[in-house]
Amino acid sequence: MKIAVISDIHANLIALKTVLEDIKKQNCDKIFCLGDLAMAGPQPVETVDFIIKQTDWTIIQGNTDKLIVDYSSELFENMMNTFPLMAKALREDVKVLSEDQKEFLRKLPPQKELEIEGVKILLVHGSPRRNNEDILPNLPIEQVEKIIDGVKADLILCGHTHMPAGYQTNTKQTVINDGSVGRPMTEDLKACYLILDIKNGSFTAEHRLLDYDREKAAEIMRERNFDGAEGIANMLIKPSPRHV
Repeated sequence: MKIAVISDIHANLIALKTVLEDIKKQNCDKIFCLGDLAMAGPQPVETVDFIIKQTDWTIIQGNTDKLIVDYSSELFENMMNTFPLMAKALREDVKVLSEDQKEFLRKLPPQKELEIEGVKILLVHGSPRRNNEDILPNLPIEQVEKIIDGVKADLILCGHTHMPAGYQTNTKQTVINDGSVGRPMTEDLKACYLILDIKNGSFTAEHRLLDYDREKAAEIMRERNFDGAEGIANMLIKPSPRHV
């Protein structure tokens, strides 16, 4: 069975549709989505509407999805002290998303366990411990093993960092970060997703990097015209450090 794993769409519907076209060409049987659907991107309303219609996807909640549904003035002020650009985007996204869309995000599970062809899989956004914990490239394997301590799954799939990564632990478990569809934090800024091919208790994994119309996505982002929109638009077309 071929499974596409996507995450960190961040309201970038142009990137998402480009990735979905490739997923179709790769003849994937299922799509797993590891969250961060709407916040701080060009088209939050349209993106959530589109995803709601994908009734055959397996979707979990990302940390920014939870920020949207837990929004408060106190949360906003705390974020302004650490990530002001993201705080302003969060405030704007909470305004434009409908109550039905927020309820969809609210009901997403934070994690999900599955078994496919004898492979036990755990879907998380950040890590098994926290939805905002980073599993970055080039971590010491001892640190990765500590992060997944107590997890029984053969394969742990995560996102959140916007940077693809993969680890094989001494406990013979595999941890793979699928990268980001909508706001890559890699040098070439290509949309990234993962393909798993699972057969008879074993699997192979491949990250796929795709070009998409970043300039168009950035233009739509700028047209949102709130304080911070220009900064986020620039993140789509220029390499930048991670935010939440």
